[in-house]
Amino acid sequence: MTPHNEAKKEDIANIVIMPGDPLRAKYIAERYLDDYKLVNEVRGMYAFTGFYKGKKLTVMASGMGIPSMGIYAYELYKIYDVDVIIRIGSCGGYLKEEKLFDIILSEEVYSEGNFAYTLNNEDCHLVRSDKSLNDIIIKTADKKGIDLFKGTTACLECFDAYMTDINKFMNRIPKGINPIAAEMEAFALFYTAKLLGKKAACLMSVVDSKYINTIASTEEREKGLNQMIELALDSIIDWG
Repeated sequence: MTPHNEAKKEDIANIVIMPGDPLRAKYIAERYLDDYKLVNEVRGMYAFTGFYKGKKLTVMASGMGIPSMGIYAYELYKIYDVDVIIRIGSCGGYLKEEKLFDIILSEEVYSEGNFAYTLNNEDCHLVRSDKSLNDIIIKTADKKGIDLFKGTTACLECFDAYMTDINKFMNRIPKGINPIAAEMEAFALFYTAKLLGKKAACLMSVVDSKYINTIASTEEREKGLNQMIELALDSIIDWG
């Protein structure tokens, strides 16, 4: 156990599906898992372990932002011997062609923050997800007839809708890095996985964009992302 997770080591599966929202973790467990049990509720960061189509897995919330994801991912990988974490969450779309609830697979993530430098004294701002895990997700999406947007995403330290001038941020991004969407947790996940020799992926559903007039409601964000959730769950069936 840790100060942030009361689960016993054997209570956490080696594969974790990780939404940001604790209520989304609860929703996934209740809707999709068999024989599940609540294994953590410290700080309201729910974790449930159960079975999906016979496969044991844990669904655990990460909370919002790089620091929160950094804590939970590190502890899951290092202390609970988790091998794979698939983050599932919402994002802001950066491309005109992206529509509400389109699914994005982050192949690499850019952050202008100092998470890697603070954690590991490495001046790193771009880190990749795991290709073998992404290949399984892509194959599963093809089977399900789901079109994925794949590419580089940005990981922000604040909600981009609250930025005083997002264009200044976009202009600071190094040449050759062209993010297709933005969220707030993936860099911490990917970098921690890299540091500890583990595997990580990130699937996101578009819930807002300057090109989309309709904004997803809180209820839609919590419950309207089933296609992405099911893609993540079905992908782990083909994992070791």
